[in-house]
Amino acid sequence: MASFGWKRKIGEKVSKATSQQFEAEAADDKDLADDDDANWLHATKRRKESLLEDCVRRSKELKDEGASLAENRRYREAIHKWDEALQLTPEDATLYEMKSQVLMSLHEMFPAVHAAEMAVQRNPRSWDAWQTLGRAQLGLGEISLAIRSFQVSLHIFPMNPEVWKEDLSWARKLHEQQKATKTEAMQTLAKEKDLAQEPIPDYDFESDEIVAVCAAIAEKEKALSAAKTVVIVSASDERTFS
Repeated sequence: MASFGWKRKIGEKVSKATSQQFEAEAADDKDLADDDDANWLHATKRRKESLLEDCVRRSKELKDEGASLAENRRYREAIHKWDEALQLTPEDATLYEMKSQVLMSLHEMFPAVHAAEMAVQRNPRSWDAWQTLGRAQLGLGEISLAIRSFQVSLHIFPMNPEVWKEDLSWARKLHEQQKATKTEAMQTLAKEKDLAQEPIPDYDFESDEIVAVCAAIAEKEKALSAAKTVVIVSASDERTFS
């Protein structure tokens, strides 16, 4: 019986040579593909970096334009510029803090508090953001919250004389006045309550003095009734009307 071993051996040699050639070609293709992937990733990264740089640069331009408008009391236009900037750099705490200041100038306290809260959320270490939040809270009458915000601001920047001498001092003074007013109101309410609960005097309606007074009033009413009687006399009849 003929052996087919030689076919297997020749086949092994042919397969091995072909395999080596294929592997070499595949390696070359892989190197080219890796180079293409690397170039594509690098280009994509560079485009993202360039786009981010453009956003940051444009945001700064808008921020500066808004600051200039705010200095000239063109507050609405300033807010518009800063809102545009926030579309480009939404994590910029300074934009929110500046916006809060301008909203306070417009006496829009609720939006001012919201903007300041956004500022401290994005940068909890910003002492001026906490200061602005405290001032906005004070504008809403939230004195206790304002005191806490000023204290956080001082914790971050202890040597800030403005917060010490103006903001925190004023907030504490208002808090004392608020407490005094509340205490006075509670005392007045308590007095009114006590007066409302005072018992009615227990008069003795059967005493001689009361009986005499009642008799005198009855006699007076009887005399007045008699004085009102009118007598009309005619030729045929005499009638009395009361």
